[in-house]
Amino acid sequence: GAHVWVREKEQLVPATVNSCGDGTLVLTTDYGEQVLYLQQAEVTRERVHAMHQTSVDGVEDMSALAELHEAAIMHNLYQRYQKDSIYTNIGSILAAVNPYKQIPGLYDPERVDLYSKHQLGELPPHIFAVANECYRCIWKRHDSQCVLIGESGAGKTESTKLLLQFLSVMSQKSAGTPPSERSTRVEQAIVQSPIMEAFGNAKTVYNNNSSRFGKFIQLHFSESGNIQGGCVIDC
Repeated sequence: GAHVWVREKEQLVPATVNSCGDGTLVLTTDYGEQVLYLQQAEVTRERVHAMHQTSVDGVEDMSALAELHEAAIMHNLYQRYQKDSIYTNIGSILAAVNPYKQIPGLYDPERVDLYSKHQLGELPPHIFAVANECYRCIWKRHDSQCVLIGESGAGKTESTKLLLQFLSVMSQKSAGTPPSERSTRVEQAIVQSPIMEAFGNAKTVYNNNSSRFGKFIQLHFSESGNIQGGCVIDC
């Protein structure tokens, strides 16, 4: 059946048309599969309207959505989440949805190598794509970069570790160090993280190991792209 938006309890909900006859429109919502029966008099443009194809198919970059409202954004994230695609671009912003599980191959060395060879937007959205763009801007443009990682429970701590992991590999590649010797200052920053977490983390309704303090990590790069030093400050 056709995909539509239906306004239910003052919210737009994605739904699929099951049948339309005898003056009754039968819909099944995408969330919870609730069946709705609307009489002909209830079917107005404000109550039911067609879903654009970009919302039906889903997009990697939500700036490409033809319908820019909260329901369309949430539906797009939901569709991608169901496919284990936890990363979605919003222009230059990366939206990450916590999968609360391990996704095989998502952060393996082969994935690091793949994203290091492509510019932002050439591959599906990923935290490594953001890290690579930062590294390219530092190394080629000599511009300082800042990455802000936000919402509570979304995986800030893990995302930070993944950014550092990528930068660590890129730093060692620039220095020509063999893979067997890739023990760096960045990895030292990652190793100290559990110590800080032991004193500053707590169980919340979002997760069992939520950071209760802010963390500012600063890295210094040489002209060749190698990490020369850095610092970690709690705040």
